[in-house]
Amino acid sequence: MDANPTLDQLQVFLTVADTGSFSGAARLLNRAQSVVSYTIGNLESQLGVSLFERTGTRQPKLTEEGRAMLTDARRIVGDLQVMRAKARSMRQGLEAELSIAISVLVPTPALLSVLRDFQTEFPSVSLRLEVGELGRLVDLVVSGRATIGIGGALPGQDDTLIFDRIGHNFLFPAAAADHPLAARKETLTLQDVREETQIVVSDASDLTNGRDFNVLSFKTWRVSDMATKHQLIRGGLGWGGLPASIIHEDLAEGRIVHLDLPAYEQGSYNLHAIRRTDTPPGPAGTWLIRAFEERLSNCPVDVPTVLLVEAV
Repeated sequence: MDANPTLDQLQVFLTVADTGSFSGAARLLNRAQSVVSYTIGNLESQLGVSLFERTGTRQPKLTEEGRAMLTDARRIVGDLQVMRAKARSMRQGLEAELSIAISVLVPTPALLSVLRDFQTEFPSVSLRLEVGELGRLVDLVVSGRATIGIGGALPGQDDTLIFDRIGHNFLFPAAAADHPLAARKETLTLQDVREETQIVVSDASDLTNGRDFNVLSFKTWRVSDMATKHQLIRGGLGWGGLPASIIHEDLAEGRIVHLDLPAYEQGSYNLHAIRRTDTPPGPAGTWLIRAFEERLSNCPVDVPTVLLVEAV
């Protein structure tokens, strides 16, 4: 018959191991020492192994099998504590799990800072994180796969969604330092970039299907995500718009340069907390939105400021 130890037995086992004595465990658990010894004896009988050496020593000492079982016991009891915390949180209205979709335009340092604090503030809340581009971010929220989206807003959205502006990033045209466009020191015109390859992100969402944003060149290379676009531009394979949050190191080290191209609609890119009107955030979701707002409201708002900040 398979062993079926109880949680009480495992907790007594851990207490004896941690205190180093049956008497110490009895005092801590407010039980008689004989009850503690009896509980450990039953646990050993169920497992079919000796957990403590009792001969030749005044204090119980873990056997080799006992040390191996100790790791499993801690994991099982720890999982129970997490389960209890989740149940207690749900009784208090706290979400058991939070699904969020993050735009690549959200600066990575801000994202890491928020999630680090979130982990400390809500240790019992599971987190599901997806990265969305343009319309895909909205699709994830509309479909319910994400409770909250953090990113830009597309024009013409219906009343089923709420967009709360919580900050901004900056998007501007850029190219590798050795790209032909970067070699031109004068202001670039639309004709200057028409024949140059522009790297463009193609969104899989139906919301943006067939729509281009800031596409000026006749020749385009289309990629599925901003990270790939960044790598191709940095590799000198084309030019395109990139958010300051992604290329701050490249700007500072001179690998990528800002293109003076008035025809490109560059500027501050508003970031929003996006959610469905019928799905208000709980305590963890509300905290998360406010935390992002605190960090995203301090981003640079124009090219000179961006370049100055990155050069420091």
